[in-house]
Amino acid sequence: MSLTEKPKILVVNDDAASLLALTSLLEQWADESNYEVLSARSGQDALRQVLRHDFAVILLDVNMPGMDGFETAEAIHQRPRSADIPIIFVTAFLADEIDRLKAYQRGAADFLFTPVIPQVLRAKVQVFVALATKNEQLKRQAEKLSQRTTELTATNKRLVREMEERRAAERKSSAKDEFLAMLGHELRNPLSAISSASSLLGMPGIGPDSIARARLIIQRQSQHLSRIVDDLLDLSRAMSGKILLSRKRLDIATLVSSCLDTFRATGRTTGYDIDVKLAPGWVDGDATRLEQIATNLIDNALKYTPGGGRIEIAVAAHEADIVLRVSDSGVGIAPDLLPHVFDVFVQGAISIDRSQGGLGIGLSLVRRLVELHGGSVSASSPGTSNGSTFEIRLPRAEPGAATDAPAHARTREADKPTVLLIEDNDDGREMMATMLASFGYPVLQAGDGLEGVRVACAEKPDVALVDIGLPGIDGYEVARRLRQEAGTHGIRLIALTGYGLAEDQRRVLEAGFDLHLVKPVELHALLDQLAGTAARPSGEGLPLAQPAAAG
Repeated sequence: MSLTEKPKILVVNDDAASLLALTSLLEQWADESNYEVLSARSGQDALRQVLRHDFAVILLDVNMPGMDGFETAEAIHQRPRSADIPIIFVTAFLADEIDRLKAYQRGAADFLFTPVIPQVLRAKVQVFVALATKNEQLKRQAEKLSQRTTELTATNKRLVREMEERRAAERKSSAKDEFLAMLGHELRNPLSAISSASSLLGMPGIGPDSIARARLIIQRQSQHLSRIVDDLLDLSRAMSGKILLSRKRLDIATLVSSCLDTFRATGRTTGYDIDVKLAPGWVDGDATRLEQIATNLIDNALKYTPGGGRIEIAVAAHEADIVLRVSDSGVGIAPDLLPHVFDVFVQGAISIDRSQGGLGIGLSLVRRLVELHGGSVSASSPGTSNGSTFEIRLPRAEPGAATDAPAHARTREADKPTVLLIEDNDDGREMMATMLASFGYPVLQAGDGLEGVRVACAEKPDVALVDIGLPGIDGYEVARRLRQEAGTHGIRLIALTGYGLAEDQRRVLEAGFDLHLVKPVELHALLDQLAGTAARPSGEGLPLAQPAAAG
């Protein structure tokens, strides 16, 4: 029954005269009492009406041929939808107690005896119509309440989700703030050491030993700064998908062994019990990036394992994977930290121990680089002070031929070429010129792009180291102009720049450069390029020497 429908009364009687009398009597009060009257001539007709409508009350004659009133009532109440419809039996005789019991057992609500007293009929019908109206109102209220409950539930879920998102954003913001504060701390430490060492070099009466120590400090801290910047740039490129892998077939065991040799050469493994089990493990991967992965894992184990501790490094084949596993007996990882050790920022913010320094983003970079290789990384730890294990899985490849020696290991004997250094940073240009001169290279200098072109056209150097971000005209335009001039077309052009993305490399080569090196360039890489300049034809590009440029 909808909101606009009136309650309905069904009158069932096989006698046409009696049926008309009852319906006419009820219709006199229909408008005033707000109900509608329907009729049926038999039990079967009554059942059809019940299938089509809901009724507030049914006036049912007891004595009907075929299906009597009791059978009709029983059939009506067997149907779930009509089981609760009240039925008033109408009978011409005074029912005895047995008949009353039989009627009530079949769902009778009341009895009316003919001749019907109008006032009694009206009173009884109004009670059931009022009950039907009230039940309908309660039903509508329940529906509205259910709808409101659903809306409130949805609103509550949305508010809970927004609160969770806000808390997550606040945690992420707090982690970033802590990370930036840590970054400032990590940058200030080497800068402070460099500043102090530089001041020491300028003091009068300083001895040769102090000068040598100051130089070593400057060199070591500069390398530390370079590693911090490289980590940040590599992580940024990895997160944005801008790292391009230079894949080739290589043996992980050989690569890990080389990394260990570097750690041993620098004294990092002194005082540790290092157990190494390296079985051949061939993969298709980028040697530079895989070396970063292995170096970060070994460095992490050394950093968080006290002297005298044990570190196990293993490479083995397992089904379709090559597994690199690094275990240590160090400080371990707390259960609440373990799920987050590879997270960006979070790892840096909740790092276990800051005494060893570093940004704590190495593991985040490891995960990104491993995923780029189609592999997986996992961490496990029994808990704080119980050590930890990191496991890398990479797709296994068929064994390949031995790789060539690194570029810097190939040396060439040649005359020292004349170098033109085009750099607008005075201090950087002076230091680079002094360093190259100390290795016997004739050096020309220019402080901007236009001056660099003029000097190159006048002096015809063998090689030009060109910064990209130059005043006047940038490094790209310098390269284009030098390539256009017949006298400078054959100069070997090397871009020495702080821009290290793949797009920057592409622009450098399109402008006419032979090579793209990213600041701060490693000395041996630069010297290797200069040493071979005289032996290489102009314009013959080489593979990138700086890992950062690969992205």
